[in-house]
Amino acid sequence: MKRVLLTGAGGDVGQRITPLLKAIYPDLVLSDMKPLPNTHGLPFRQAELSDLPSVKAAVADIDGIIHLGGYSIEGPWETILNANIVGCYNLFESARLAGVKRIIFASSNHAAGFYLREETIPAEAPPLPDSRYGVSKAFGEALGALYAMKHGIGVTSLRIGNVGEVPLDVRRLSIMLHPEDLVQLIRIGLEHPDIVNEVFYGISGNTRAWYDNTRAEKFGYRPKHDAETQLKHAEAEQKKLSPDTVADAYQGGGFCSIEYTADMATIMDKLDRTMDFSG
Repeated sequence: MKRVLLTGAGGDVGQRITPLLKAIYPDLVLSDMKPLPNTHGLPFRQAELSDLPSVKAAVADIDGIIHLGGYSIEGPWETILNANIVGCYNLFESARLAGVKRIIFASSNHAAGFYLREETIPAEAPPLPDSRYGVSKAFGEALGALYAMKHGIGVTSLRIGNVGEVPLDVRRLSIMLHPEDLVQLIRIGLEHPDIVNEVFYGISGNTRAWYDNTRAEKFGYRPKHDAETQLKHAEAEQKKLSPDTVADAYQGGGFCSIEYTADMATIMDKLDRTMDFSG
């Protein structure tokens, strides 16, 4: 990749990985909906994802895209629709028209948040969104598959857990993604010659991971970090949180309990959790 575009560069994840990416891709271009206070000396292209002309301008002369842009938490339908669904379509379609070769799509663990914490799921596990936000990420994965198979863009969707250097609570011991490991996954998606359309889990090599990341490992992913090394910190932070029956049962945590109205006991009695992901 000669020139790589990073959307959502002003967000927490974008700011964490920009210095790491700059060292690898000197022609890195940053983009966000608002000007950035710190561009790290890199060119910047302002774009609102729901505005197709501005997205087309942002992706011009770009070889590969790391798409972090969008609304990153649960929100009203109109907000999710414009930022994460219309915006995602605008990004992929503009990339096609511009001849972009590779796209990294920042999906989320919330695209599969209603799996139980006792389950270990592979990348082939069907989406089980825990929120409107999770639905938008499942949409993005499907859209990526369409543009990969129909238009030949190499697409890698990363079901990202929680990006950071330390786990924020016990749940994050399973889903933490160190920025250095995220950059390794991004490099695989941008550079591996055999990428067509892949879904990887965006997690470090966590001892208690809920995800089988065999697909990523087959493409060379060798995470350097394990959240378990920060166990005491995670346990201390967990004690500050109130128990939540729904959130504590599912991998998606608090996103699952937002607006939750079902009878959980009835759901658990009826739910068939005998799915065999062993292959």
